[in-house]
Amino acid sequence: MSLERPSDRTQTVGVTDDGLDYDALADLLGDTVIGRETHRNAEAFVVRPDEVQDALFALRDEAGFDHCSNVTAEEYEDRFESIYHLKKYEDPTQEVSVVVPTPRENPVSQSAEPVYRTADWHEREAYDLVGIEYDDHPDLRRILLPETWQGHPMGLDYNQDKPQVVTLESHANPIADDHSEDGSDTMFLNIGPHHPATHGVLHVETVLSGEQVAHVDPDIGYLHRCEEQMAQNGKYRHEIMPYPDRWDYVSAGILNEWAYARTAEDLADLDVPEYAQVIRTMSAELCRIAAHMLALGTFALDVYGEFTATFMYAFRDREVVENILEDLTGQRLMFNYMRLGGVAWDLPEPREEFFEKTRDFLDGLPEKLDEYHDLITSNEIFQLRCVDTGVLDAETAKQYGATGPVARASGVDYDLRRDDPYGYYPELDWDVVTAEEGDNYARVLCRMQEVEQSARIIEQCVDLLEDWPEDDREIQSNVPRTLRPDEDAEIYRAVEGAKGELGIYIRSDGTDKPARFKIRSPCFSNLQTLPELAEGEYIPDLIASLASLDIVLGEVDR
Repeated sequence: MSLERPSDRTQTVGVTDDGLDYDALADLLGDTVIGRETHRNAEAFVVRPDEVQDALFALRDEAGFDHCSNVTAEEYEDRFESIYHLKKYEDPTQEVSVVVPTPRENPVSQSAEPVYRTADWHEREAYDLVGIEYDDHPDLRRILLPETWQGHPMGLDYNQDKPQVVTLESHANPIADDHSEDGSDTMFLNIGPHHPATHGVLHVETVLSGEQVAHVDPDIGYLHRCEEQMAQNGKYRHEIMPYPDRWDYVSAGILNEWAYARTAEDLADLDVPEYAQVIRTMSAELCRIAAHMLALGTFALDVYGEFTATFMYAFRDREVVENILEDLTGQRLMFNYMRLGGVAWDLPEPREEFFEKTRDFLDGLPEKLDEYHDLITSNEIFQLRCVDTGVLDAETAKQYGATGPVARASGVDYDLRRDDPYGYYPELDWDVVTAEEGDNYARVLCRMQEVEQSARIIEQCVDLLEDWPEDDREIQSNVPRTLRPDEDAEIYRAVEGAKGELGIYIRSDGTDKPARFKIRSPCFSNLQTLPELAEGEYIPDLIASLASLDIVLGEVDR
């Protein structure tokens, strides 16, 4: 078969509004390119499946695209495709996509892992769920489903009624032959999947050399819930929005909702009233504070068993935030508050009481943060456990596609609220928090300092909302009852979630449901860094490093 994409999807563009010269990139890629097309977020280059690494090395080393933010795999009637969504950490508005088509009868292409380390897990997921194979991949095996699983669930010909049989051999002792040698001092240790330090059903396969960690392999997939496929079965307007709350289900619901809202609104060319943008920004930052409070409390619990003070203090303050969000949305976790084109309803009445409650929380926050610093950052045990442990340098963080506090604590100055502006963030005064040390201590401090910045943003939003003219409080734009984006329109958009870049890729087929819906979870990419943090450290350091990543397995597995 021909590897050319359909001709009606190919369009040539030159210099874009962000200053990126796609024609120059085409010249740089040369003969690796067999076609071009325009996605809503970026120009896409179609490359040969046996020249993927050449194309990606050129884009990374000569054009500066050092952030492989997402990999999307999908199946068509006549081909398979992998799409590598590339950005620049210094300017994420400069984007390019690399599309790799492969024939249905032989869906094999080069692995991007030698270029971007983060492609390891992303390509394993593509192989697991869609069925694309990748040459030169260091460890191409299933990642979300058991190795004995039959078929690829997101393939067009998948038979969901086919019985899945797990053979007895699959339960054989995993360390019988290959995890020990005569005279060696190594030991295989299972941590999880049901263990309080794994923050959910995560299985960490660990090889110890004495008391030091020699090897770590995070085993995910225990909470895989087919969120992408459920979204593909939902209509754009109302049926998809309840799902994002359930990805990072502990605190970040509105942040998750915003990721879908931003993507679908850009895909369907929907506007959002300025008033609704302010409400979105305020509620998103309340969620960020709640998420960071939870991260702080559970981290202290993991590192030195502090339950009665730090953990309960963090939950005390998180509950105040949840009360405010409950007043606003009617829910405490699964908010379902955003709507395409705005929000579900205006602020609760009487508005003065809502503002007073929010201001009381903000006024008391500095004193509470001082308490946390007394309890945690000045605690000698905490410092011994966290300073200079779990170190992640900036270049390694970029290679793994790390984002959020995990990357910023390593000196990666990357925050989509500022660097790829959306909502009302560009109109507000706040700072991006970074650190240089890249250790467990720096990641905790970054989250605590980000709480202060979120409070600054919320206070400014409250000031704006208090003075907003009553006759101009428009909460939703005029959205068609049924949304049918253009056929074959493709887009990748992201927001700054509590844990990092939360992105969504959507391809439309002209109907009222997405043809492909792919979630880019920050936790999925951040968790890949665990071996870099833990290997060579001690067992307690492994637990601290895992806690410092602040993962939620519902978002890792989706």
